[in-house]
Amino acid sequence: MNVPALSRHNVLGVDVSAADYASTVAAVLAAAKERRPLGVSALAVHGVMCGVLDPALRYRLNRLDIVAPDGQPVRWALNILHKAGLADRTYGPELTLRVCAAAAKAGLCVYFYGSRPEVLELLTTRLGRRFPRLRIAGSRPSLFRRSTPAEQDAIREEIRKSGADIVFVGLGCPRQEVWVYENVEALSMPVLAVGAAFDFHAGVLPQAPPSLQARGLEWAFRLAHEPRRLWRRYVLLNPAYVALTALQFLGLKAFADRGHPPEKAENHA
Repeated sequence: MNVPALSRHNVLGVDVSAADYASTVAAVLAAAKERRPLGVSALAVHGVMCGVLDPALRYRLNRLDIVAPDGQPVRWALNILHKAGLADRTYGPELTLRVCAAAAKAGLCVYFYGSRPEVLELLTTRLGRRFPRLRIAGSRPSLFRRSTPAEQDAIREEIRKSGADIVFVGLGCPRQEVWVYENVEALSMPVLAVGAAFDFHAGVLPQAPPSLQARGLEWAFRLAHEPRRLWRRYVLLNPAYVALTALQFLGLKAFADRGHPPEKAENHA
C-alpha cells in the first residue's frame, strides 16, 4: 500500500507537513502494515519554538517523516506562508482516536509509552471501551529521567516482543519527539508523539471546549488549569512565535538553518 509523501514547508526553520487527519492516518496504517518505520509528531507552537531555540532538536524534527500541525497557529502559518490550504489542524488527541479506530478496524495492535502507571491504566481501559475491537499490545510508563543505553534497549525489546504495530508516545514535548527520532528506526513501525493525548483520554486533564480550540485559544484554557507548569510556555513563547512568523511572512528573516546533528543520544524515558 503506497501512500504519497506529504509536502513539507518551512515554519521558523521547522519543516511542518501539510497533513490532515486522513492523510496522516493513511500513512500510519500503510507503514504499520508494511512493518516500516514512520516517525510522526503532532506539533503545536511550543514544539515549533523549542525547535527554534534548540538547533539539535530542530535537526531531529526535520528528520521525522510527518510533523503535523497540531496547533491552530501552526496551521495558520502553513496557510499564510505557504498557501497549504489546510481546513483544520491535526490535533494529537484527535489523531490518537482516529488511528485507534483505524487500527481496530484493520486488526492492528497498539502500544502506549509514557506518562504514569495510573494514567496508562485509565487510558487503556477507556480506549478499550470506546473501541471494543482495539488490540492493545501493552503499555509502559515513563521513567521520568534519562535512561541508560541498556534500559533503552530493554524498552525497545519490550515493545517489539509485545506484538505492537503502532506505538503512541506521551512523554511531553520535546522529550517525546527526541524519543521518536532516536528509536523509530530500531522499532521499524510507526511511532507517534501525541502530547497530552494520554492525560486527556484517561480523563485526568480536561480538554478545551471546541469553540476555544477552533479559535486557537486552547492555550488559554490549559494555562488557566495548569498555570505553574505552563505559564512560561505560553506567556513567553506564544508572542515570540507570532513575532517571528511575521518576520518570515514579511521576508525579513528566512529561517534557512535546519539545525545540526545532536552530539549524542539523549535517551529520554
